Amino acid sequence: MAGRTAVVSDARMLAHDPGRGHPERAERLKVLLDHLAGARDLVRLEPRAATDDELAEVHTRTYVERVASTAGQARVVFDSDTIASAASAAAARLAAGSLLACCEAILGGEVQSGFALVRPPGHHAERDRAMGFCFFDNVAIAARWAQEKLGLRRVAIVDWDVHHGNGTQDIVGEDPTIFFASLHQWPLYPGTGGADEQSETLLNIPLLKHRSTACAKRSATRRSAPRSASASRRTGNTRR
Repeated sequence: MAGRTAVVSDARMLAHDPGRGHPERAERLKVLLDHLAGARDLVRLEPRAATDDELAEVHTRTYVERVASTAGQARVVFDSDTIASAASAAAARLAAGSLLACCEAILGGEVQSGFALVRPPGHHAERDRAMGFCFFDNVAIAARWAQEKLGLRRVAIVDWDVHHGNGTQDIVGEDPTIFFASLHQWPLYPGTGGADEQSETLLNIPLLKHRSTACAKRSATRRSAPRSASASRRTGNTRR
């Protein structure tokens, strides 16, 4: 099976309903599930829900309990963009857990690569705050889980989205064992991720609207080269 690509998802995530006219609607996931329904060259992984302990690796216990308390309630408003329905808490746990299942299959050598088709999304969710359609920061949970459960010493997260991954930065931005890079349009919601927000393990690449992929690549190379050289010196590696 090694060398193949895996996919993990769960139709139960379609039940998350933030309300009529909301842009984070079930069709975003459904169109992908429909498109891949007949794909025979993908390894289908079994989804699972993240546990309280796994969520609490990056979120506060109080916040995890607050999201859980929305189960069965028709409508709970966290902010103007982030609204829970009766099935949202379960969907959010499945979103985080499905990514963990994908990481475990890859790092365990079952597959070479994989992707998790999940909703609600995660990169705006901070330690104790839901925002930007997001409840749990799926990728930050996966990074910490990979370190705690699978023994990875260092993890890199690359976030390529029109919006800055403020939640992921809030959680891992000061962690020397996790490198976080975000390429995003600037200026735009949520107003973070400016060119001045940088460190040895934090790389923000704000881009003007309609910039080309080539421009983004040049910006990433220019900004990341100095810290890559610094990392090589610290570890004794040489660059050729």
